[in-house]
Amino acid sequence: MNTTALFKHNYNSTAHVVVNQGGTSSGKTYAIEQVLFTLAVKEKLIITIVGQDIPNLKSGAMRDAAAIHTSSKALQRVIKSFNKTDRIYEFVNGSVIEFKSYANAQDAKSGKRDYLFVNEANGIEWDVYTELALRTRKRIFIDYNPNSGFWVHEKLLGRPGVEIFITDHRHNPFLEDTVRYKIESLKNEDEELWKVYARGLTGRITGLVFSNWHICEVIPADAKLLAAGLDFGFTNDETGCILVYKQSGELWVDEVLYETGLTNADISKKLSAAGVKKSIQIIADSAEPKSIEELKRLGWQVTGAKKGADSVNHSIDILKRYKINVTRSSVNLRKELGKYKWKTDKSGNTINQPIDACNHLIDPLRYVALNKLKVYSVKQNNSKLPYTQPQPTGRGVFEEFVGLS
Repeated sequence: MNTTALFKHNYNSTAHVVVNQGGTSSGKTYAIEQVLFTLAVKEKLIITIVGQDIPNLKSGAMRDAAAIHTSSKALQRVIKSFNKTDRIYEFVNGSVIEFKSYANAQDAKSGKRDYLFVNEANGIEWDVYTELALRTRKRIFIDYNPNSGFWVHEKLLGRPGVEIFITDHRHNPFLEDTVRYKIESLKNEDEELWKVYARGLTGRITGLVFSNWHICEVIPADAKLLAAGLDFGFTNDETGCILVYKQSGELWVDEVLYETGLTNADISKKLSAAGVKKSIQIIADSAEPKSIEELKRLGWQVTGAKKGADSVNHSIDILKRYKINVTRSSVNLRKELGKYKWKTDKSGNTINQPIDACNHLIDPLRYVALNKLKVYSVKQNNSKLPYTQPQPTGRGVFEEFVGLS
């Protein structure tokens, strides 16, 4: 396997708890899983990889594990099978690597293991981690993007037997330059986001644009489909598509597509493969008339978003008047909603303009709002005024930078 310095540090660590705090694309999840595969080959082990939920695992840790498996013929020879239903790799020596998610602490009491990997730990509750840790015999690996301080900073760091590695994309020699550029360009949009995702330092992301969204399991059967929203991307930016429904005065949103490098012909094929019917109206970025016309010629009902003066803030105002239900499987949309924030001035004060980043699925949602949703006045319906979420205090923020040699 091609490995990085982060693999070496995790593999050679003798700490009981190995914490990997890092920016995006630092390779921390990939490196930890390479370590776990290597350990599973050497001796018979039970290894559990835990995520916030199964969709998060499928889009992250499980995808990385599949890439590690398929890229190594030697590894393929020692893995007997992969059970997709139970999400378990079985090795010829009896080792097992399982992917799990736990609803609560009681649920986490089931099963024991030799190694535990808590992936994206800031999405997992402390009491769930505690039950899992108590039932882990050898070592625990943890990774996360440090959006803000949480239980790792408050309860683990600085204690005996806990080691931390802080990394960012510069520690990953296999990353494409286009991705590096995209990460570094966050500095032009928001210093705090750049600090978290480009340097792996603990931040305090405040001033999020949307706080009126919630996770749902499924779209109600009687929800009315308003339209699909589509944002065009290519090399540096993802093409994003969502389906937006309405029921009982609430919005229901499901992610359909989120991928770079797609031509318009590719988009057409991907939408069809995802089950999107050509009869569905698609509201797309009106700044791409050529792409809209090409999709029309491929049989899609595409309309440009009704943009105008201050249409970004106008569409945000519309959306904040609704409760927005996001399906659990919409992993990338959920991540964008957790990063999409208002810009700040040089004094750190919030200004009435959102960052132009983390929005390749949020923009399609705005397009649908512009074309399909009515604006309610304050007098007509006060209950639809936006809810302002209290800002976090930042207690327990860990600011020390620990680099890798």
